[in-house]
Amino acid sequence: MDRALHARYLHYRELFAYFGQKAATIMSAAQFAEADAQHAELEAKGERRNEVEEARMKELTKLLFRD
Repeated sequence: MDRALHARYLHYRELFAYFGQKAATIMSAAQFAEADAQHAELEAKGERRNEVEEARMKELTKLLFRD
């Protein structure tokens, strides 16, 4: 895990603890890395995302506390 990814993961953990997600469990570092990479890929597509990708982007944005 590179430094930037590690910093984003630590930020995610802080937000998770602060907002107290009781319905969900906190992601492991590996799960976070996968979700973060998928979010970056979808974000890079921009307006070229289809409906399914747009729905996944919204889901990841909420899951990663980037909304």
